[in-house]
Amino acid sequence: MRLLFTGGAGFIGSNFIRYILQKRPSYEIVNLDALTYAGNLENLQDIESSERYRFTQGRIEDPKTVAEAMKGADAVVHLAAESHVDRSIENATPFLLTNVLGTQILLEAARNGSVRRFLHVSTDEVYGSVGPKGPFTEEDALRPRSPYAASKAAADHLVQAYAVTYEMPVIIARPSNAFGPFQYPEKFIPLLVTNTLEGRPLPIYGDGKNIREWIYVEDVCCALDQLLHEGRPGETYNVGGPGGWSNVEVARLILALLQKPESLVTFVPDRPGHDFWYALDNSKIKRETGWEPTVSLEDGLKRAIVWYEEHRYWWQRIKERLHRESRGYWS
Repeated sequence: MRLLFTGGAGFIGSNFIRYILQKRPSYEIVNLDALTYAGNLENLQDIESSERYRFTQGRIEDPKTVAEAMKGADAVVHLAAESHVDRSIENATPFLLTNVLGTQILLEAARNGSVRRFLHVSTDEVYGSVGPKGPFTEEDALRPRSPYAASKAAADHLVQAYAVTYEMPVIIARPSNAFGPFQYPEKFIPLLVTNTLEGRPLPIYGDGKNIREWIYVEDVCCALDQLLHEGRPGETYNVGGPGGWSNVEVARLILALLQKPESLVTFVPDRPGHDFWYALDNSKIKRETGWEPTVSLEDGLKRAIVWYEEHRYWWQRIKERLHRESRGYWS
């Protein structure tokens, strides 16, 4: 089977490509990535010489590039996205172009090709903030509250529309907050881990009580693999992490694991429209595929800390650039 990955040089994409090549020895992968700020070919250095892997640089907003990359693909794993909420607040345009228009161009190319599966990777943020009735199910309405979340919700609607209108074999996965190796260090957990390793303050929005479900990237890859092969076409599946933690609790756990003082926690002004609580009901994916998360937050953090300690060369250059650009709390 030949898979077309979009955004495969990013965080989840690079981990999932490596996962598939190891688990599915007969599969071939084409990786289409624009190599924007968060895409990094170093993430895949260990497999770039594989005869089963090919990289193509290009944007999913370009129909010709997409059509060429789509040739011979049996399935599409669509991970390419602008994904940082703070950046979407600064400028929503790139999010609409990539996350909405890019998704439509991919769907059209897949419709005109021989694609048998189209796995669209979304986010729990499309639901908005959890209310009194508890974790979101796949039947809940989408109420995005940031430009990023709105762009992903629009993409989800497009994917669902293609499933109904053209009977395309699409599947939507909505993971909660993932973390692990190769995650861009302006994201929450790698920011906290690398700042702790450097002895720098840990910036926490507002009072730090916002709650998230954290899921280790290996668990995400396992879920995506099972949905790609066992998910029902036309369906959406939540991929939630093992329980919810407040942001300040995560920060304190990282400090404890690295034996650093809690005085490094620094509360900063909250960002606009900051959702208070994300939580997903995993009943559907567990019932239909047997998947459930296996890595606890603490065990996942231990693995991530080891990786960031051993790969300082990878993240220090990125942080130096972010510092020069005076992005957020890097300046």
